[in-house]
Amino acid sequence: MSSLAAALPIDIDADRLATITIEPNHGPMVILDRALIQRLEATIIALRPQNPAGLVLASGSPRLFIAGADLKSIDAMTTTELEHYLAYGQRVFGLLCTLACPTAAAINGAALGGGLELAMHCDGLIAAPPAPGRDGTIKPYPVGLPEAGLSICPGWGGTNLLPARMEPREAMERTCEGRTLTFDQAVVAGLFDEVAPGQAELLGTAKAWLKRRADVVGRRRDGLPLRWLGRDGPRNAAHAALVELLPTRMAADPGRACLLAVRAGLEHGWGAALVVERTELNRLRHEPAGKAAISAFLSKSKV
Repeated sequence: MSSLAAALPIDIDADRLATITIEPNHGPMVILDRALIQRLEATIIALRPQNPAGLVLASGSPRLFIAGADLKSIDAMTTTELEHYLAYGQRVFGLLCTLACPTAAAINGAALGGGLELAMHCDGLIAAPPAPGRDGTIKPYPVGLPEAGLSICPGWGGTNLLPARMEPREAMERTCEGRTLTFDQAVVAGLFDEVAPGQAELLGTAKAWLKRRADVVGRRRDGLPLRWLGRDGPRNAAHAALVELLPTRMAADPGRACLLAVRAGLEHGWGAALVVERTELNRLRHEPAGKAAISAFLSKSKV
């Protein structure tokens, strides 16, 4: 699908640590649209023969990591088109988990929805404190999965990834409600594997983390994300959290859809969870609540 896509910029340093820079594609913003996913696929494929010792996934935007998916395009797709699109994104994100080197996402700003899902396919999340605004004030940036706030659900693995990177019940509740975290809350929650002293040190901190974590490749030889709720470490806590939440969250969407994906992952594996996410997202965006929320969001974005 991406045979004609241009690769994103790749820099490989003297230690054979590669940095892929995700270039802004909507003004100063990075939004996950089909063209960007195609470029990401082409980039990872081009990187493999170079056998890097580690990979940093960085943003070329000065203010954010990735703002999320291209909701306008998603809203315009038919059911079949969206099914194929979500499956394609899931496959491309999954390529990061097949690399024979440790990977880290360098989070410099807002990482929302599909942007956080892409980052969580990396072995490590390395973040920097928010940069001062033009007026000198510092405003914590958001990190999380806001889809439920639009009456839909994550579609690229988020339901099964976030509970493996922070306290599972809180992660599931936030996903079911579409409540994101601020940078400060994410630090307290333990979402990040390491926090750089500042924006200028982010790339160096990510590379230093990679050098210390060469061992992680052996822990994901199955080609799945290093941190997802089906792994031995988070599985029991995730299952306990699911049991606690089922009586209240299964009564209504979008919480029900999110927990169905969690249950599928725990009971049937990563692939099953991805199928549920695709199916439920496609269903929810056709429901009256989903249609109204997406329409309101797109109308607001035009202003």
